[in-house]
Amino acid sequence: MLSTLDLERFRNTPLTGEQFEFLIVPEFVKAEARLAIEKDYPEVGRPGSFPLREVSYGPAFAKLIEDMRSDEFRQAFEEKFNVDLTNRPDMITVRGRCSEKDGKIHTDSETKIITILIYMNPAWEPSGGRLRLLRSGNDLDDVILEVPPTEGTLLAFRRSNNSWHGHKPFSGPRRVIQFNWVTSEAVVRREQNRHRLSAWTKKLRAAFSSQKQAA
Repeated sequence: MLSTLDLERFRNTPLTGEQFEFLIVPEFVKAEARLAIEKDYPEVGRPGSFPLREVSYGPAFAKLIEDMRSDEFRQAFEEKFNVDLTNRPDMITVRGRCSEKDGKIHTDSETKIITILIYMNPAWEPSGGRLRLLRSGNDLDDVILEVPPTEGTLLAFRRSNNSWHGHKPFSGPRRVIQFNWVTSEAVVRREQNRHRLSAWTKKLRAAFSSQKQAA
């Protein structure tokens, strides 16, 4: 079966070294695969990141995940970032909605080696929700590059102490798949538990808010 990903386009995109190592690849998810993936994308009705085992999805999305977990995918990133990812576990989460509180400037945790974001939004008009790669950790306008979260776009970077990123506030649907190679399986278990607790807390708050409004 053909891959959903354009690894040749990825290999031909140069790595940018300003501030930290990153690259952006529009059309990384092949055009002929996007419609089916969009239909099979997990139904995520709340803000937050959700591990794959916490959501349900269709076969086209499952094929995308299979391609991202392939040896060819890993080897392409090893070559691009000059890093050995052999035996490094991966961690995948999905988002379906964004809240006004999301997008605060951060660098990702030290346990993450490479961060990959794949956006799956058919179009993007709002000024908010566009990820900004930044030169500092305290100024959202000190921008290296801004990335509209349009369908099929890949952003990947090597995590470092200055890999600052964030975005202006946005509330509404915003689909993104986050893939990380991390330092150990213990990290995967801890992060999955953290995401599960965060999702449960947000669900509880939403239920409480609904009850309060009804009263």
